[in-house]
Amino acid sequence: MDSRVSELFGGCCRPGGGPAMGGTLKARGAGGSSGCGGPKGKKKNGKNRGSKANNPPYLPPEAEDGNIEYKLKLVNPSQYRFEHLVTQMKWRLQEGRGEAVYQIGVEDNGLLVGLAEEEMRASLKTLHRMAEKVGADITVLREREVDYDSDVPRKITEVLVRKVPDNQQFLDLRVAVLGNVDSGKSTLLGVLTQGELDNGRGRARLNLFRHLHEIQSGRTSSISFEILGFNSKGEVVNYSDSRTAEEICESSSKMITFIDLAGHHKYLHTTIFGLTSYCPDCALLLVSANTGIAGTTREHLGLALALKVPFFIVVSKVDLCAKTTVERTVRQLERVLKQPGCHKVPMLVISEDDAVTAAQQFAQSPNVTPIFTLSSVSGESLDLLKVFLNILPPLTNSKEQEELMQQLTEFQVDEIYTVPEVGTVVGGTLSSGICREGDQLVVGPTDDGCFLELRVCSIQRNRSACRVLRAGQAATLALGDFDRALLRKGMVMVSPEMNPTICSVFEAEIVLLFHATTFRRGFQVTVHVGNVRQTAVVEKIHAKDKLRTGEKAVVRFRFLKHPEYLKVGAKLLFREGVTKGIGHVTDVQAIAAGEAQANVGF
Repeated sequence: MDSRVSELFGGCCRPGGGPAMGGTLKARGAGGSSGCGGPKGKKKNGKNRGSKANNPPYLPPEAEDGNIEYKLKLVNPSQYRFEHLVTQMKWRLQEGRGEAVYQIGVEDNGLLVGLAEEEMRASLKTLHRMAEKVGADITVLREREVDYDSDVPRKITEVLVRKVPDNQQFLDLRVAVLGNVDSGKSTLLGVLTQGELDNGRGRARLNLFRHLHEIQSGRTSSISFEILGFNSKGEVVNYSDSRTAEEICESSSKMITFIDLAGHHKYLHTTIFGLTSYCPDCALLLVSANTGIAGTTREHLGLALALKVPFFIVVSKVDLCAKTTVERTVRQLERVLKQPGCHKVPMLVISEDDAVTAAQQFAQSPNVTPIFTLSSVSGESLDLLKVFLNILPPLTNSKEQEELMQQLTEFQVDEIYTVPEVGTVVGGTLSSGICREGDQLVVGPTDDGCFLELRVCSIQRNRSACRVLRAGQAATLALGDFDRALLRKGMVMVSPEMNPTICSVFEAEIVLLFHATTFRRGFQVTVHVGNVRQTAVVEKIHAKDKLRTGEKAVVRFRFLKHPEYLKVGAKLLFREGVTKGIGHVTDVQAIAAGEAQANVGF
């Protein structure tokens, strides 16, 4: 990764500093050459979509892989052709893990031909029959006229096809929520999940807090999870319609799980743990319109970049500011995003058409960063964020998930609970393989490096019963009467056939993002690798005596307390005060269980 991302740490960049790399790019302009074909030019509230003068003549050619399908027309197909179209839809749904986008009126090479009204009506009727055949639902995302060589008005239609896979209860997307303290993170989640606007004094966030001191201070200090559902027609399902999480899950075909992280600097270790351990698909960076880029905003942005987590930005509290203040905050964000350390393309979303464009561009390009401006009190532009979340496809393809499912079971232990009449319960993410009720696994490593046998009694996802857990999914597992005292965060539950190895000493190739002086042998840092979080000492810096900010090296670390389960290639982030660095594990020195205690510490 570009070492210039270090500018986002340690405060060595002025807010909004750095040269602008080209003019401001809006969602409408960026979408002009994209797979969604958003028209260029100025629009208000999604109007003027049929403006012929600014429509791009082409979309990118249709890709064989992926969940986007171009169809010129679907008028009265033969039975053989219809069956072929249904098979094709199944393939696109599989590629999109339950979601596909059809562009009607577009040739395979991307030429925007469009259809007359009668042909479009017939094509949508055929598409509806195809969707019924596979058990899916369709939703028209947008329609717009195109400038084609014809006297008859012609238009193209973009349609979302959604079907929950047969082996899943719902589609799942995890979104980490970042931002400075008091930027309105918990309030926004409360408004989205409860279905009621805030009163301006934080009423919407009260149901999200887990501790009394959080309610008293109004500041999040722990990690909490909130869910927002969408049904197969794209309608919001939240606690305003359902009393329990189980009802939300039953009524939803797509679930957004928000991971609410802490904004205050003293809880930074909790925020880092949430980003590294819970494997979010993307992140939402919240920025207050009246304060701009302040406090930990720049640091959270740097963490998302360092861990390569795609992110979009929400500018909140626009009801408290003049329009010029909001515009100044947006310009400040655009300057930071265009800096060499970020190298992002900001896309300002001001209409529903922009939200559709932004969702598809965000999934296709890691450099695109949508920006929303909204209010949790007045509800201004809140629907645009909901449209974006509804359309946003899974950011990992089906092939990657299938490859992970073929591997042996590995479950990261992130949370540990004791539930009355249930026993010990662990929460976390299944990194690979498949986990079923009744499976026999081993958990470890313990302080002496051992792995202990246990049995999975039951599984729950989003507080609903689940019989099978697949790679990439988060859940809680009930372990019956297994002794909770033997468990700790950072352990893994793996298949006995894996024969897991542990280590107290490992090497990593790192980039020192920021350090006030020089980074030397003997320096102690807190290391984050996945769900592992432990203090380690620097034993050796290969080929160098010391490191300064921005320099790279291969460094040998030794854990101080107990051995851990690490894998070569895993992302690594370390910190100590203002010192921060990133990298990946290059080598682990495997040890036997009996040698574990002798290999920790100095």
